[in-house]
Amino acid sequence: MSDTAPVFLVDEVPSGDHTVLDGPEGRHAAGVRRLTAGEELVISDGRGAAAACVVETVHGKDSLALRIDRRWTRPQPQLRIVLAQALIKGDRGELAVELATETGVDAIVPWRAARSIVKWDDGPRGAKALARWQSTAREAAKQSRRAWVPIVAEPVNTRQLADVVTKSAAAVVLDAAARTGLGDLELPAEGDLVLVVGPEGGISESESATLRSAGAQVARLGPTVLRASTAAAVAIAALGVLTPRWR
Repeated sequence: MSDTAPVFLVDEVPSGDHTVLDGPEGRHAAGVRRLTAGEELVISDGRGAAAACVVETVHGKDSLALRIDRRWTRPQPQLRIVLAQALIKGDRGELAVELATETGVDAIVPWRAARSIVKWDDGPRGAKALARWQSTAREAAKQSRRAWVPIVAEPVNTRQLADVVTKSAAAVVLDAAARTGLGDLELPAEGDLVLVVGPEGGISESESATLRSAGAQVARLGPTVLRASTAAAVAIAALGVLTPRWR
């Protein structure tokens, strides 16, 4: 099976030797990717289970009949990274989700920070914005060939985020003005590590105090100031090296 075989998400990886890929993923495989008999692909449930398949027949532009050659299950890392990403204006929020997913984030919590310009309401507009983040995470997981699709949770306010921090194994608030560097922190080897990224306007002192009181540490990422849309991806990559995640 080629390492570049495209990945398609299914509700469940079947136990038999044959299956049919239909629905939106089947239409994408047959009608958009135009896969043909003999080509390889991977199906995954987005929860760790995956299977290498070969296309047997193509049914129009809607579905493919597949032969399953091999199955595997990939466990989640013992140290999970939970990104608390402040809401960002425009498509930069989706960019943050995309990059974080590609670098290995395990869960994403949209944060209604005080200085976030964009505000997600509790109505249809907020639900639509959340759906865009969820769709972005799903597509980025497929593109980066991940066996796990990060869960994008409902948005939280600072008090609710403090509760998430309290229940975690550790939490880090990124702040370019912090004296301590990310590499200087003592990081856990397992459990949830919450990574907090503020909006373009930065995290307010009251928010920082609330999160510190809940147990979060404050650290800078490096000598430069990164955008709110890229800081998480850089930090997650650094944590891959600083912790057992990439070993």
